[in-house]
Amino acid sequence: MHLLTLVRHAKSSWDNPELSDFERPLNDRGRRDAPRMAAWARQALGVPDRIVSSPALRAITTARLFADALGIDGHQLLIQPRVYEAALPTLLRLVRGFDDADRHVMLFGHNPGLSELAHALARCPFDDLPTCAVAQIALPIEHWAQLVEHDGALRDYQFPKRLRD
Repeated sequence: MHLLTLVRHAKSSWDNPELSDFERPLNDRGRRDAPRMAAWARQALGVPDRIVSSPALRAITTARLFADALGIDGHQLLIQPRVYEAALPTLLRLVRGFDDADRHVMLFGHNPGLSELAHALARCPFDDLPTCAVAQIALPIEHWAQLVEHDGALRDYQFPKRLRD
């Protein structure tokens, strides 16, 4: 079995309209939520073998905050440009290409792609992943290349507002 943990980037700032979508940083809430969600993930889901992230500033910042909280070395964090603005077919190809030595991968990205990926792999109780939400999917495969749509099972799902309540 392999585990794919999907993490939507934390809440981003819209304060500077001159910044491109790619350059938007996290806002205060995002910088607070990411370490809290990472601490929850460490306890509930364990430490992944690899982190893969979109290079967009809000995603890679979220991924680095998680890596710090999870005690993950920089060499275990892979920046993957294809994740930014990726549609479902691109994300499926990306996941099928993961290294089989990495049995648990945490993927940081954006909607709508991440939500579409979650729904393509497992039955999910959400329409769209909220910011900084975490969804872990168990996949009954020996090799990432064997990934088949609708063959996974959602193991856990959490988001910041529910942790605050």
